[in-house]
Amino acid sequence: MNRTCSPKLHSLISGLQISAVLASALYFLAACSPARESIPETSTDIDGLMYCAEGNPETFNPQLVTSGTTLDITAAQLYDRLIEYNAEAQEFEPSLATDWHVANDGLSYRFQLRNDVEFHTTAWFTPSRTLNAHDVAFTFQRWLNPEHPFHAVSNRGFPFFHAAGLSDLIESVTAINSHEIEIRLRQQDSSFLANLASDFAIILSAEYGEQLLTAGTPELIDYQPIGTGPFQFAEFRKDVLVRYYRHPKYWRTLAASNQIVFRITQSDHKRMLMLLTQDCDISPFPPARDVSWLRQQPQIDLQDTISPNTGFWAFNTDRPPFDDPMVRQALAHGINRNAILSTVYFDHAVRADSILPNTSWAHHGTPSAYRYDPELARELLQEAGFPNGFTMQIWALPVQRAYNPNARLMAERIQADLARIGVQANIVSYEWSTFRRRLAAGEHDSVLIGWSADHADPDNFFRPLLSCAAKASGNNRAQWCDPLFDELLSAAIASNDPKVRKIYYEQAQEHLAQEVPLVPIAHSIRFQAARANIQGLVLEPYGGIQLRNAKRVHTVPAEQQNEEE
Repeated sequence: MNRTCSPKLHSLISGLQISAVLASALYFLAACSPARESIPETSTDIDGLMYCAEGNPETFNPQLVTSGTTLDITAAQLYDRLIEYNAEAQEFEPSLATDWHVANDGLSYRFQLRNDVEFHTTAWFTPSRTLNAHDVAFTFQRWLNPEHPFHAVSNRGFPFFHAAGLSDLIESVTAINSHEIEIRLRQQDSSFLANLASDFAIILSAEYGEQLLTAGTPELIDYQPIGTGPFQFAEFRKDVLVRYYRHPKYWRTLAASNQIVFRITQSDHKRMLMLLTQDCDISPFPPARDVSWLRQQPQIDLQDTISPNTGFWAFNTDRPPFDDPMVRQALAHGINRNAILSTVYFDHAVRADSILPNTSWAHHGTPSAYRYDPELARELLQEAGFPNGFTMQIWALPVQRAYNPNARLMAERIQADLARIGVQANIVSYEWSTFRRRLAAGEHDSVLIGWSADHADPDNFFRPLLSCAAKASGNNRAQWCDPLFDELLSAAIASNDPKVRKIYYEQAQEHLAQEVPLVPIAHSIRFQAARANIQGLVLEPYGGIQLRNAKRVHTVPAEQQNEEE
């Protein structure tokens, strides 16, 4: 197909760097594509929507990861949760649970399940019943109980649940009857409902699990997924696409589009080109440098939201010299974050003075801990025993996220700043799945990464990222475990009084400012670009993308309208 590109498109094409083809698909990923269709050339080639995704999903079960890329592709498309969080109303809403009751002691939660919720029917599974309490108990016990037959089948662990302390918090999960489930806690936790409303807390099919155990293929539960969500899995081709079809028996209004195709496109340049040439309908994380230009394009709908997120630079505190707080303080003072805001975020972000976004009611900024002061940085290095500096690595996130639109460029800026204080930094990056695996193994010196809020509770930026449990789960990128910090977090979630909680969170943020396991860099505006004829697409501030109401509207070209007139 021949197209005439605008000057802007020529600029994008000239700057395009197409990455080499990555490693061939793993066996289990290849196995979960039972029927393949031709690759659509443009978004108009399919009866549905084309979404340009920035990377491959690591799995099709969001319980196993904390990767935003995987969550976007899987969580809200394939599954449902017991409850959801309505950001506009700032309250929890029913989903698979129609009602819930919390005991006076705050230790017992009872959920009444919705009737007639159908699981997906596919070539590999035909459900014989609808959702019931056994499915909820199966789902929770899988990650709670190390002896559960599905606990270790994918060898990934359940990082969010463990990092958030849910594995220790929940005492029991019991099916009271076919449509009522009770979850008992060992202690009060003011963030519990918020965690149940997160993208990680999806519900699986126990019947499908039983079928896979009988067949001797339990690992397929995470790669040939079955859920209750608006779309059902069709195929996955690594580095190429993921395809879903509308779930015809979805309990809510059926999905507006017959199918969703996620085109795996790692380059932000190429994703933008595909959007402008109608090769895809929706593109996340448009290049920050192009945001102003995109706003002027009538064929593009640029959405934005104040999405609580933080991009940060984490130090591996298990490795010398990053085990010394004085060295970490020196590095924090050695980088110019204001320059990063200009050159990486193009001022579509605010400087972060805490890991907790400034939109949170518990935010307590400590700007002096991270101010740019290269002279102080050199003095601290001298005092720490490094008068001539040292050599280190900066790992750069290989995909674009709202909290970091260009980690490679950010790493280059930091590299130049560090050179001025005598520290030589080498930039490291890998293909996305390799990057995450090696990062979880603690092979890095430091890493540029970040976190986007799953829900509104401030705990979401502390325990999943920096607790001792998060270190054990592989989700603590600083490899930092501090008992005092954990005690402050435990005291905060033990109270339902926001004033009491805020006191503990302020102390926790002051402690982070002294220890500096990471340097908060920016809280960014989240952008998403779509063709102007895409309706029903809403960019939520919390969690991943939601595509069930999105559809393409076939409009009549303006010149054709003029002819008819």
